[in-house]
Amino acid sequence: MTRERLVIAETVLEQGVFALRAVDPAADAELVHGWMNDPEVAEFWEMAQPVERVAAYLREQVASSHSTPYVGCVDGTPMSYWELYRADLDPLRHHYASRPRDAGVHLLLGPSAYRGRGLGAVLLRAVSDWQLRTDPYAERVVAEPDIRNARSLRAFERAGFRMARQIDLPGKRAAFMVRERTA
Repeated sequence: MTRERLVIAETVLEQGVFALRAVDPAADAELVHGWMNDPEVAEFWEMAQPVERVAAYLREQVASSHSTPYVGCVDGTPMSYWELYRADLDPLRHHYASRPRDAGVHLLLGPSAYRGRGLGAVLLRAVSDWQLRTDPYAERVVAEPDIRNARSLRAFERAGFRMARQIDLPGKRAAFMVRERTA
C-alpha cells in the first residue's frame, strides 16, 4: 500500500494503525467477494454473489460521481470495506429530508476476528470525524443499517450516531442514523 493511496492514516488503535485506501476492483474483488459471502455479512449486505458480480459492483462504485469505495486496513492488513458518499446525491435522498452536503457511510467488517469487539464504533467515529473534517459544508453524516442488525446499530450509537427514525428502503427496513457536527 503506497502513501498516495491512503485517505486516512495514522489513526492509532489498540490493534495497530488504521488507514483507508481506495478500492482497486481488479485487485480487491476476491477479497471483498470473500467478505460479502460470509453468512454473517451476507444476511445484511445481500451481496453474496459470484466474484464477477462483486467486481462489477466495485467498478460501479469506483465510477460513481457521489460514492467512493475503500478498503480499511490495520497495519496494512485489509479488514473492512467502506463506502463514503454524498447522501444528498444518492437515491437515499428520496427516503429522508436530505440536507445539502449530507455525508453518508456504509461499513462492513470483513474477517470475523474484527467483529464483536467494539472496533466498529471506534472506526465509525474516526471515519465520520474525517468526513466532517474534510467537508466543512457537511453538517452531518448519515447511515442506514438494516434494523435487524443489532451489532451495527450499537456500533453506530457508540460512535455518536442517533437513530432518527426507521425508513423503508428497497430490500430492507433501515434505521436512519445521524451524527451531527458538533461545535
